[in-house]
Amino acid sequence: MYPQPDHSLATRRSALVGGLALAAALACASTAHAQGAAADAAWPTKPVRLISPYPVGGGPDGVARLLADKLSRKWGKPVVVENRPGGNGFIAIDAFKRGAKDGHDLIQLDSVHLAAYPYMFKKLPYDAGKDFDVLATMFKSYMFFVVPTNSKYKTVADIVADAKANPGKLDYGSWSIGNPVHLGIEELQQRTGTKMEHVLFKETTQLYVAVANGELPFTLGTAGTAGPLYRAGKVRFVAVAAPYRLSAYPNVPTVAEAGGPAAPYEVSGWNAIAGPKGLPPAVAEKVRADIAEALSTPDVKEKFDSFGYEPLTLDRAKLQAYIQSESARHEAIIQRAKIEMD
Repeated sequence: MYPQPDHSLATRRSALVGGLALAAALACASTAHAQGAAADAAWPTKPVRLISPYPVGGGPDGVARLLADKLSRKWGKPVVVENRPGGNGFIAIDAFKRGAKDGHDLIQLDSVHLAAYPYMFKKLPYDAGKDFDVLATMFKSYMFFVVPTNSKYKTVADIVADAKANPGKLDYGSWSIGNPVHLGIEELQQRTGTKMEHVLFKETTQLYVAVANGELPFTLGTAGTAGPLYRAGKVRFVAVAAPYRLSAYPNVPTVAEAGGPAAPYEVSGWNAIAGPKGLPPAVAEKVRADIAEALSTPDVKEKFDSFGYEPLTLDRAKLQAYIQSESARHEAIIQRAKIEMD
């Protein structure tokens, strides 16, 4: 009879080897996790690029550059604003999508990119829900009803009455399809049963000069875009499409006070900073917190006042709820107006 092999010994050896392998794997995982956490804590490790769809010199660009300067000082690494205007913001978004995925490439976006275009374009070159992690909102800008200084329109009710008396013949202007001015007037038409004609201008400067010269009966504009002509006495603000009078323009009534649609009727744009989807939570929270800190400083508040911007800082939960609410509002306007772009 041959001696039988000791299976218990082999089993113990197998268990020992397996245990050592598991311990090694856990140690590697722990080391990798620690290294990852350390890397997140050390972020940024190189210059950060803030891609902007806006041209140099405008209000959003001014805020982006002021923010970049403050973040550069905070992070100890350069934060460089890279302007890529044009193409409905798609040029900037394409550059962002091809950029770094670790947070060293960020992008400045506004309400139309996140809450309007997804319902307007048949083929959008991005997915707002999958390509962006919106880290922080920065500011909100309400729109004024802007008319020439010598205009016959004294109230929003006057504009609506003229539109009703001349269906499809009252012109208003903006710089693109789907921007806050366009969607704001579409909502006005839907709520008043009127029909107006949308005239497109290549540049915002041309748009407001056309109003000042009496070539265009009215449009909507912010304190940043139409404010200089207002302060120069070239145009008048008939009303502000906000839920309350703005402190910088206490004599300008709300739309409801000026005989327009009752509240809620609001026309505004808002601005945000986003990173790539899937950004490490520690990095996302750092960017979010540091932007909020930068926006709370007196010089940023002064810059906001000069452009007629109101601070818009929301925590994570409120931010997501706000974007969902804005998306639903824009979707309803776009669907009723049957706005569709290729």
